[in-house]
Amino acid sequence: MANIARIARRTFLIGAGAVAAGLAVGTYLYKREGANPLLKNLPDGAATLNPYVRIDASGITLITPRADKGQGAYSVQAALIAEELDLAWGEFKVDPGPPDNVYYNGALMGEIVFPIAATSDSFIARTARGMGDVMGKMLNLQLTGGSSTVPDAFDKLRVAGAVARQMLLAAAAQQTGVAVAQLKTADGHVLTPDGKRIPYTALAAAAGKLKAPSEVTLKPASEWRLLGKPLRRLDIVPKSTGTAVYGIDLRMPDMVYATVRTNPRRDGGMKRFDAKKAEAAKGVLKVVAINGGVGVIANNTWRAFQAANLLEIEWGPAPYPASSEAMFKQGSESFTAERQDSRHKDEGNVEAALKAADPKNVLQAEYRVPYLAHAPLEPMNAVVLLKDGRLDIWTGTQIPGFAVIGAAAVAGLSEDKVHMHVQIMGGSFGRRLEDDYLRQAVELAKVHQGVPIKMTWTREEDMTHDYPRPIVMSRARGLVGAGQVQAYDLSVAAASVGVSQMGRQNIPTPGPDLTIVAGAWDQPFAIPNYRVTGYRMPAMVPVSSWRSVGASANGFLHDCFLDELILAAGADPLAERIRLCSHEPSRRVLKAVGELSGWGTPLPKGRGRGVAFTLSFGVPTAEVVEVTATPKGIRIDKAFVVAEVGQVLDPVNIEAQMTGGMIWGLSHAMMSELTYADGAPEQTNFHNYPSIRMVQVPQIVAKALQNTGVGHIKGIGEPPVPPAAPALANAIFAATGQRIRELPLRKHIEFV
Repeated sequence: MANIARIARRTFLIGAGAVAAGLAVGTYLYKREGANPLLKNLPDGAATLNPYVRIDASGITLITPRADKGQGAYSVQAALIAEELDLAWGEFKVDPGPPDNVYYNGALMGEIVFPIAATSDSFIARTARGMGDVMGKMLNLQLTGGSSTVPDAFDKLRVAGAVARQMLLAAAAQQTGVAVAQLKTADGHVLTPDGKRIPYTALAAAAGKLKAPSEVTLKPASEWRLLGKPLRRLDIVPKSTGTAVYGIDLRMPDMVYATVRTNPRRDGGMKRFDAKKAEAAKGVLKVVAINGGVGVIANNTWRAFQAANLLEIEWGPAPYPASSEAMFKQGSESFTAERQDSRHKDEGNVEAALKAADPKNVLQAEYRVPYLAHAPLEPMNAVVLLKDGRLDIWTGTQIPGFAVIGAAAVAGLSEDKVHMHVQIMGGSFGRRLEDDYLRQAVELAKVHQGVPIKMTWTREEDMTHDYPRPIVMSRARGLVGAGQVQAYDLSVAAASVGVSQMGRQNIPTPGPDLTIVAGAWDQPFAIPNYRVTGYRMPAMVPVSSWRSVGASANGFLHDCFLDELILAAGADPLAERIRLCSHEPSRRVLKAVGELSGWGTPLPKGRGRGVAFTLSFGVPTAEVVEVTATPKGIRIDKAFVVAEVGQVLDPVNIEAQMTGGMIWGLSHAMMSELTYADGAPEQTNFHNYPSIRMVQVPQIVAKALQNTGVGHIKGIGEPPVPPAAPALANAIFAATGQRIRELPLRKHIEFV
């Protein structure tokens, strides 16, 4: 039975540790159910049964509050509700709903704030995750990220569907005089014993007046009709036919168009500007100063772009080192006791083991990875309308609640006067966890009120004003002997994503930053002497979350050096990883990827296989890449990816996510970097920020393992990314003998 009073809670428990940790004052607020936001401005004839279900004469609308940026989030959320509500697949509409704390994310904070290994199911670990749920609610964390959509939604959305179904059954019982126990539901109808089919739409008004049940029973997996089965994503047809409407596609009556120019040296400011030429350009309506730059409003987007090119602006200098090498120099100087940020893993005695070792058995290496841009295909954009003291916003965002707060502050309005209409997004990869572009649009709306303004960044503005993934460096030492890895000491230095990103939302982030060592400190290997230390680089370029965040770099840094140690020990790369692995689900993943890839079968000269493993976001993921060294460069022939997510809700989409994540990881490992000169990014468009070509994408075989243990379900959007780079680098070493310790790999080797 599921208790409805805890519908919005991930674990259905408030841990005693959360209260003891000082959150007791907020216990009442945490336990209190939020009001149903759908009741506000509910149209005549419509009914809402809970915050996730709205029904009117035209049909049923399911509220899917986690943002869809191409990963299928709307579909999986809808499937969770529709399964328990007994709806036919696709016979409903989806709506992201309004920003509201009832839609807070309870799964994210427990995974990124506390140094609790994903493999731990101890009382302390469960309590910490419960505390994360408390923090999510208290911080109004309506946020899409961290592969948390499915873990957060799995219980609460199924409960929402079951509650709505129970209320509709009760309404049908009132109408027909038939006991609820004798009624059934199917495909959006209540079925009576005599064969009558009553559509939910005919029962909604009466059901909406009933009290929600306090307990419901969820279907066992054996009775699922939708979940666990291949589903055609709700957006497949519109995206395949070009009829999907993204934020950048919106058109409205009387709309005007705008763009902006701000300093490509982030936070460098503007000294002066001359707008005479721009103001005289065809179609220009206004040129106005905005925070840190200039905005142009015109009668179409192209004319706004052209006029912006005519602006003469003197920018201020960068408040950080001006070149990439100067930034890496600061990074290399960060491995000091003063800059130590964390040491969450310290097993055995690394120093003693290394000191007593024969020097010939000790390895040392330094690795580094560059800044990376998010570079979504849809540049940042927003439509804003400020009229009669009301601000309406249409944009793709992963942070609708924070976006409303920021927009209200810029507009000088109370938050209840700001109305957010969330749009689907043409990619994000973490970029739309920021609201800088939206604040700019609101600034323009303040000086041009009464009509909708569509503000769009040029591709160049988008590339040069990203909040990139930070540069990361590692220094590693290790000891081998008797054919085994005996010691591993990894030091990782990076800027704090948490301080940078959360600071822009005025959220304090005390304590160590787990993103610095994510994907490294909690890897499930029983190495006798094993230590991982995080060091915090000085704040330089403002940074943000990038797909798989810290693990995106640390998968490469951690696994490649582990591969070096294993080969130095004379062991098989896969067999030694399996031997060292202390977590049974991770062992299964490693064994499965070996079987899938034919690991150990002979390869001709010039070909090589590489294996890599990273546990990130609670998902153990192993990948194998097979390459050929040709006279013109490296060709990637095949790739294999295996992950264990607990419960597969849609086998088609999970395969797509695993495949897409691996391609994303391979592409950036091969080719991509964001470099700086004179404080500004040197890459301005896709011509000098290349990505993998279709002809270079290998055949990829993906397999998701299931562990149907109680309560174990994870997301898959990010975990396939971190192992891709090390699997490729390890394969290149196997084929060529060349060990590359820096990304992108094309700086040292060619690809065909």
